[in-house]
Amino acid sequence: MSKTPEKQPGDPKTTGHSWDGIEEFDNPMPRWWLWTFYATIFWGVIYTIMYPAWPLVQSATAGVLGWSSRELVQKEMVSFEEANAPWNAKLVETPLDDIAKDAELQQYAVNAGGAVFRTWCAQCHGSGAQGAKGFPNLLDDAWLWGGTLDDIVTTVSYGIRNEESDDARYSEMPAFGEILESEEITQVVQYVMSLTKAQTDDAAAQAGKVVYEDNCAACHGEDGKGDIAQGAPNLTDAIWLYGGDEKTLTETVTYSRFGVMPPWDTRLTEAQIRAVSAYVHQLGGGQ
Repeated sequence: MSKTPEKQPGDPKTTGHSWDGIEEFDNPMPRWWLWTFYATIFWGVIYTIMYPAWPLVQSATAGVLGWSSRELVQKEMVSFEEANAPWNAKLVETPLDDIAKDAELQQYAVNAGGAVFRTWCAQCHGSGAQGAKGFPNLLDDAWLWGGTLDDIVTTVSYGIRNEESDDARYSEMPAFGEILESEEITQVVQYVMSLTKAQTDDAAAQAGKVVYEDNCAACHGEDGKGDIAQGAPNLTDAIWLYGGDEKTLTETVTYSRFGVMPPWDTRLTEAQIRAVSAYVHQLGGGQ
């Protein structure tokens, strides 16, 4: 084994640490490093004086420059709103059916509407508008209240079954658990499933047709294809908002569903409503 070199005259003092016979010299830090370190301390002190820094109970120290990130963002938002004002005015003035005829206006509406959608709508309908259980998929062509641009604007503006807007779209399915016997519910569920060839009990489905005609056809139609005017779903397309399996359909028939969408006319401008409607309309399912 090699021996630890002996300390030579002129060597700096050691730190006193020793490991396996090896001692650490107590060399001073390089001057450039020390001055850089001192400069960062000085800069940090000056920064906390000039800019918001120290947290208080309800806010932070304002700093002698009075700089605010909130004010900066607000100014940028105002500048963008001013830049987009002519386009928003044109979007509001243009008849809905003519928006798509103007390529530049349509592009603006889709881009602006996409931003509105990601901010306000994606929480329920998904970032890609694919929907989720209880929240409609906006990519297909199945529309409870109509998929024209005018229909979508109305739905976005006033919402569905909410208590905030007198103009909200409204329909209510009865809870048939209070009206029908459990056997009748089983039968009508089998009949509804038979409309998409998914029934498991043909005899029950035949009996359920009578139950359906007596209790469900008034809204969903004799052929089960629904009624947009009432927001009654099409039962023949195998597109289910809450699920189309026997258990889920039994729950739906027994207790009903009552999905709610808030009105957006009190939260968004008319231009934003038209823009997000144009965005949703062009996703692929607009009529």
